[in-house]
Formats: sequence, C-alpha cells, structure tokens
Amino acid sequence: MEKAQLVFIPLPVMGHIVSSVEVAKLLLTRDHRLSITVLILNLSFVNSNQVHNYIESFEASSSTISNRLQFIVLPEEETELFNFTSSIEIQKPHVKEAVLKITQSKLIADSPSPRLAGFVIDMFCTTMIDVANDFGVPSYIFFTSGAAVLGLLLYVQKIHDEEKVDPIEFKNSDAELSVPSLVNPFPAKAMPSSLLSRQWLPVLLDNARRFGEARGIIVNTFVELESYAVESLKMGVYPVGPILNVGLDGRNTHQEIMQWLDDQPPSSVVFLCFGSQGSFGEDQVKEIAYALERSRYRFLWSLRRPSPPGLLPSPSDYEDPQEVLPEGFLNRVTGLGKVIGWAPQVTILAHPAVGGFVSHCGWNSVLESIWFGVPIATWPMYAEQQFNAFEMVTELELAVEIKMDYRNDSGVIVNCNEIERGIRSLMEHDSKKMKKVKEMSEKSRRALMDGGSSYCCLGRLIKNFMDDLT
Repeated sequence: MEKAQLVFIPLPVMGHIVSSVEVAKLLLTRDHRLSITVLILNLSFVNSNQVHNYIESFEASSSTISNRLQFIVLPEEETELFNFTSSIEIQKPHVKEAVLKITQSKLIADSPSPRLAGFVIDMFCTTMIDVANDFGVPSYIFFTSGAAVLGLLLYVQKIHDEEKVDPIEFKNSDAELSVPSLVNPFPAKAMPSSLLSRQWLPVLLDNARRFGEARGIIVNTFVELESYAVESLKMGVYPVGPILNVGLDGRNTHQEIMQWLDDQPPSSVVFLCFGSQGSFGEDQVKEIAYALERSRYRFLWSLRRPSPPGLLPSPSDYEDPQEVLPEGFLNRVTGLGKVIGWAPQVTILAHPAVGGFVSHCGWNSVLESIWFGVPIATWPMYAEQQFNAFEMVTELELAVEIKMDYRNDSGVIVNCNEIERGIRSLMEHDSKKMKKVKEMSEKSRRALMDGGSSYCCLGRLIKNFMDDLT
C-alpha cells in the first residue's frame, strides 16, 4: 500500500508550532499510511528554548504515532539586521537539503520509504512554496487563526493592491468596512495591530499574495462557529478545528492553584489571563486590582512582569507581586481571590469552578474557552486579537466587551470602572448568551467526532494527499 510523507514548516513560536503538531497528530491518527517530518526553522530573533523543550517533551512521550512524526532542527543563519522576510527566505537551502535527505533515504526494513506528497506551510512562511514547487509537490497553507480574519487579510490585500488603499490610514479611524467574511460592518478601530504596523504590514501582504498558489488552506476553525466566513472564502479552505492541545494537565505541577479552585463553588471564579506575551504596566495593574476588589467576585489572576524592550517579548513572573499591586490589596482579598504567575490555562478553564475568562483573545485561547464552555470578556492586546474580540462580541455574540480596541502599545489605561462593568457583565451570566456558549462548546466537540464537519473535512484533505501520489 502506497505511503505518503508530508513536510510541515511551522513558524517556530509556540502559538504556531503547537497547533501545527496537533494537526499532524490528527492526520497521523486518522491514516496509518502517512508520515510527517516537521522542519524547525532556526531563526536568530526567536527564543528557541521553549520550542526545544516542547519537542523534547513530545519525543519523550509514549505516543503511538511518534514513530511516524519526526522533528528536524535546521541550522541557524546569522543575520546582521532583523528582517523577518529575509530571515525566512535564507532558510530555503536548509529546507531543500533536509527534504532531499528525506526523499533519498534508503529502504528501511525492506519496505519502501513513503513518497513525498506535499508541504504544509505556515501562513508566515509562504516563500517555502518555492521549495515545494522544486520537488513537484503541492503546498497547503496552515492558517493558525480563524476563517473570518483570513477573509479580512485577503480583503486588505485586495484593496491595498487594486485600490491603492493604505490600511495604516485606518488607525484611529471611525470608518466601517464591508468585509466579505463578516455579516456586520467592521469598525476600522478593531483592525488587527499587525495590519497597522509599518514593520508587519508588508510581511502579511507578501504572504497573503501567495495564498492563491497553494492547493488549499487549512484553517483552525470549524464550520459551525464560522459558517458565514467559511462560505465567503472562494478558495479551497479546510476547516479542521478546533485544533487544541487540551490533553495538558497542570494539576500535578500546580497543585496549590488547583486545590484553591477545588474549594470554590461551581462557575463562581473569573479567570484573568493574557497569553504568553501579555503583561501590563503598574498603573494598569492597579486599575485591574481595584476592579476585582470592588466587584467582589472570586478571581484567579495570572499577573506577569513585562519583559525588557525586545523583538519578541516574553513576560516573567513577579518574585513578589505586592510591588505593583495596591497597598494592602492581597490582605483585603484574602479568601476571595488568588494572584498567580504563569497559569496552566487549559487545566484552569476545564475546572468547574471557573465561570468566566478575561482574555486577550488570542485565537487558541478563544477556541479553548469555547471548548470548555467558558464565556469571555474581551481585552485584546496585539496581533489579530482586536479582530477576534470584535468577532466574538459582535459577529458571534459569544462574548462581552471590556475594551475591544485596546492595544498594548497605545499607552491607554483602561479604568477600573470599565473593567468592573465588564467583569459584572461576564459573571452575571446572561442566560441567552450562556446558552449560546454551551451550545457552541458541544458543537466544537461534535465537529471532531466521526461524521462531524471537521472530521469529514480532514478526510477530504487526506484523500487529496493520497490522490496526488497517483
């Protein structure tokens, strides 16, 4: 029986690589004829420790598919100046060499090696389509966000190239845009931060222009969540999500946190967490603290120290959070709330005591909250999070707003009144909204089951891979 080898090229940051590996696991679990090699681009401006620790942890697991999934870390190319596009571009020879070794490998155990069937390329690495073309195999884009924001990116690329519209002009604009992937008019003030950046706009546009060269786009969403957006896209889109790593269990490594949650009533705790790169200055921290204290809701707050200025910041934990909290705050909320550092987010969202989630609206966090049926209060910070907040609040009516157009580089301080209002709206559960969140949670799980929308879509994708070998 013909066997197929796929090459995955993710962006080597945790939010992308974990999703890519989860897609790989789905494919390998569904079809034993597939093998996958994940190529890890060695980029000088990325902190690779997290990625390498993740790979080591995965390879140490006793997964039944681990013998068909291998990682190859490519050599690093030194660059004098930070340029995202050129940093990816100069990895091409390393990718080509690695794939040549895979395709030219000798017979193993008297059985032929799998034939190269295609590349699955991160949305930021589309220049690798050229390498796939050199090998005469199709490329698929892996889009780590949702279908609606994919539609927005293609819309912005179109009006930029055809109508000569500069999206950066939308910054602080009151304009409303007719985006084909949205039912509602889109407020320009919720435009993703990355599309308003002179540094990142060219990167996103360059990649979007190449999406049409791919055989298809694999999207981390499911039809029931974004049916209008999926239908609006006129290209081969494969919604195979929600793609989540919900098998992580932080109970053993964070026993104190989990014990505290065990002692709280069901759906009584508001969980505040702002992602792996989310942090606030001291003035904003104090406003959050005042809001929590006044609301009198039980809370679990992941409070992180901002990192020093850098290209890809990574917040750290405070040795003593009292240095930024209002004086006496921890004493006044004893028994009511708990301030922690890094949080095992999946394990916390899965806990029955958690009734609401104040989130930065990273797409992985959005999908996790839906999976566990926990409603969100939106507080976006960077990347495409402002758009995700708009989609969740206005388009899908699955979330409430704290501040939809917040940006972590704006210098704006959200006052305690706004935060308290958002927390109350979140925790005084609107029965209609809560019902929608619970229904979408059930749909997210059914989508991945045999016969579900994402399950069937993944089957079509596998069929395409195998058909390309004949």
